Amino acid sequence: MQTLSVDLGDRSYPIYIGEGLLSQPELLLNHIAGGQVLVVTNDTVAPLYLEIIRESLSDLDYSELILPDGEQHKSLEVLSAIYDKLLQDKHNRTTTLVALGGGVIGDMTGYAAASYQRGVNFIQIPTTLLSQVDSSVGGKTGVNHPLGKNMIGAFHQPQCVIADTQTLTTLPQRELSAGIAEVIKYGLICDAEFYQWLEQHIEDLLACDQTKLAEAIYRSCDNKAKVVASDEREAGVRAILNLGHTFGHAIETAQGYGNWLHGEAVAAGMLLAARLSEKMQWIGAADVESVRSMLLRAKLPVAPPAMTCEQFLSIMAVDKKVLDGRLRLVLLKQMGEAIITSDIAEQDLRDILVEAGVAP
Repeated sequence: MQTLSVDLGDRSYPIYIGEGLLSQPELLLNHIAGGQVLVVTNDTVAPLYLEIIRESLSDLDYSELILPDGEQHKSLEVLSAIYDKLLQDKHNRTTTLVALGGGVIGDMTGYAAASYQRGVNFIQIPTTLLSQVDSSVGGKTGVNHPLGKNMIGAFHQPQCVIADTQTLTTLPQRELSAGIAEVIKYGLICDAEFYQWLEQHIEDLLACDQTKLAEAIYRSCDNKAKVVASDEREAGVRAILNLGHTFGHAIETAQGYGNWLHGEAVAAGMLLAARLSEKMQWIGAADVESVRSMLLRAKLPVAPPAMTCEQFLSIMAVDKKVLDGRLRLVLLKQMGEAIITSDIAEQDLRDILVEAGVAP
């Protein structure tokens, strides 16, 4: 097992990474302060891992809730089921919520914890690669709205993150690839050496090599933890973690949540960001081709779906990264270094969208 810390003063917490961690109940129990616990999971993960968590927590006042699986269920309506369960089972302010699942479960359970009785503890047990390297770390919680992804939420840090690499062996190939998109992101935005490592080992990750996966998760979480520690609430540098996300969120919103996986949309978005970075003359054509090749090797999409420029731009206009009416984008100043900028001409945006196959 490897352990990292997200350093946030009295809100600091550990990230545990390794194989077979769900079989170590003390990792979980050490971070539960009160006597009550609610485990929130979904109908895909529950048959695989809920029993082992149930056994670990058997001496506590235990509740569980199984939600439907899928991004389309990351909504205020489904979120209400968590509040209903907490109230029905009389959970008090010392309760701990445990999120057992991917990013949707983690985000919704975290938001429920942030808002129930104005804030209770929660623990992340991410079971997808995407959630292990990204969404479970950093305290972003929330739900989607039909007009925009993750537009309703709060910052609320977990007590710990337990990333058991063994859970990745049950992931469908498409879900594994979607997680690799976020792994590639870290190499592009702040760790050129890691990007070079990925060029050598991307097929090992696809093959679910446990040692290589643990290394990729550790490097990704280490990079994210450093960024979050320096800017917890995304007032500045933390926004670099959104490389490809403004484009990606527009794809997810336009296509209907769940039709494109988050990592797939981010992958297409990262290539658009790389093309725009080339247009700004910050990186070269060879760099763009390197990103494209890496995404293809990871079995990820490199082109957006059938959309119009107007669809793209109108959805991007309600993105969380819009400030005072100006869209902020994360681009690449060079490979391994991201930049946040509002100085992008709309025509340049339209040009790279059309070049990528978006209807004018």
